[in-house]
Amino acid sequence: MRESTDKRYYKIREVAELLQLPASTLRFWESQFTILKPKRNDGGTRFYTPSDIETLKMIKYLVKDKGLKIEAAQEAVRRNHSGVSRRSRAIDTLKDVRNQLQGLLDALNKLR
Repeated sequence: MRESTDKRYYKIREVAELLQLPASTLRFWESQFTILKPKRNDGGTRFYTPSDIETLKMIKYLVKDKGLKIEAAQEAVRRNHSGVSRRSRAIDTLKDVRNQLQGLLDALNKLR
């Protein structure tokens, strides 16, 4: 899940693939969370910055991983944005480590 965000702007399709969420979920969250405001061109196409993607990861952590309802997630973001953000990044890091360890374990098992 930890793909680098080295571009300046990402289209909604790219962000949806990166976060493994439907684009409709991203559009819904945009309407519910005031901290999420992707830029738009004259045609209405959304362009997400790496900062927007970090915000979406935080929202995903609250709603999908922790199971909070939208209202509770909004309140958590309002009350403790930096704490939630740090926790979200830590969870992502731990998931990456677990996936790497699982890959090593699978490789070891194939050698046996």
